[in-house]
Amino acid sequence: MTTITPADVPTYETRAEGRSLWTDLADQSRPTIAIRNGERGFVVRYDLAHLDRSLTEDALRTLRARLRERRAPAGGLDPISESVGLGGEMGQIAGEIHADTDAAARDLAVEIAGLVTDSDNWA
Repeated sequence: MTTITPADVPTYETRAEGRSLWTDLADQSRPTIAIRNGERGFVVRYDLAHLDRSLTEDALRTLRARLRERRAPAGGLDPISESVGLGGEMGQIAGEIHADTDAAARDLAVEIAGLVTDSDNWA
């Protein structure tokens, strides 16, 4: 597992920058954790495809549960639906989660990295 700080999370704006980042991390046999600074906000991306790996089902459940906790309204989840919008897509191989600010995206990326970079969580 690799420990990162918010300042360590790479960012990119263009497709070319993103491809370059993915290539560099693939060459290092590391999962991708990065923030795309897009026109409509910040997107935290994780990706294991270039490693031919995926998250275990348990790791993905844990990741989704942690994000639900972060995004839950102050009063808690609706007791009937028990749902909250996760603001993105999270799969076993890759995911994209939206954040409102650069700081929020960096904090989220650090939390995601704790699971995604731990090879014990890979299938």
